[in-house]
Amino acid sequence: MENIIKKIRVTRKNKGLSYENMAKELQISPSAYRKIEMNQSKLSVERLLKIGEILEIPINDLLSGNTSPVYNQNNNDNATFIGHQEFENYYQENKETTQKLVQALEKEIEHLKSEIEFLRDIAKN
Repeated sequence: MENIIKKIRVTRKNKGLSYENMAKELQISPSAYRKIEMNQSKLSVERLLKIGEILEIPINDLLSGNTSPVYNQNNNDNATFIGHQEFENYYQENKETTQKLVQALEKEIEHLKSEIEFLRDIAKN
């Protein structure tokens, strides 16, 4: 989850948006938004989707693990690969969030299918 929060924070800053801008778009207080970025409150799937929309980041990019290098470089310039464990930790941290996201998207797909069917029925009459 920390990687997702970091990506949100970096993207927000790169786009020149403040806590207040984000809070206004999310219809929450600036302090509530700050708590999200400080990882002091839970981030719902719905809110994560809305943040992605505001920042114009596809949800796949938000959930991807490409926020930081997978190498840890010491002072002697000898790189040590730590990516596998980092990825495993990331996966475990985000498994529940990802499952909720998938469920929400599947529910939305079913809703849209029913709307399409309804509109087809109207068009026939």
